[in-house]
Amino acid sequence: MGQVVLDQDDLAKRLKVYKVGGKRIVLTNGCFDLIHVGHIRCLQDAAKRGDCLVVAINSDASVRALKGSGRPFQSQAERAEILAAIEGVSYVTVFDEPTVGPLLRRLRPSLLAKGTDYTVENLPEKEVLVEIGAELVVVGDKKSHSTRDLMRKVHSAYVAAHPKPKAQSDGKASSARFPKGPARVTSKGGGRLARPARSAAAAALAKRRGKVAASQAHA
Repeated sequence: MGQVVLDQDDLAKRLKVYKVGGKRIVLTNGCFDLIHVGHIRCLQDAAKRGDCLVVAINSDASVRALKGSGRPFQSQAERAEILAAIEGVSYVTVFDEPTVGPLLRRLRPSLLAKGTDYTVENLPEKEVLVEIGAELVVVGDKKSHSTRDLMRKVHSAYVAAHPKPKAQSDGKASSARFPKGPARVTSKGGGRLARPARSAAAAALAKRRGKVAASQAHA
């Protein structure tokens, strides 16, 4: 199991022991926010290229600057702990700079291991490698995995498992359009609303009252 060493001066002293013994030090770097199989393949390949593998991860502030305010998903402490537990990793450290160039100057590895999307031409640290006498090695398989793709899959799966509930009417619209109280639709008039008809008992009572009133008027 590897060790997390945040003090880079201390890490440089530890690596000198390997150099004195003629050992080759390999350094690789990245955000390593969500570990996927592409990361594992690169790390395993990088470990085979030398005797000591150092993994330098971008700090939380550095990841935010590179990936946006929503990243990283895991803190630098958690990412470092996960990487240190991967077989073949000797040391894990954290850097704040936009590129790993300053750390290369401090640790002076023999090899810088990068994924297959890098070449000597597009490598940001190519001048530093010449300066310290290190070599670029391309590791891992063709880059067909990415954290961004993994994020999309997780998001799609979450949306599929948690569909939004359909909007339900709260009755406000109907109360605004129709008059309060009971109403009925007339058989004529294209569905216009009308007040409900009187009951038979109420109609009979009204009729009797009308007759009484008429007989009193003639009396």
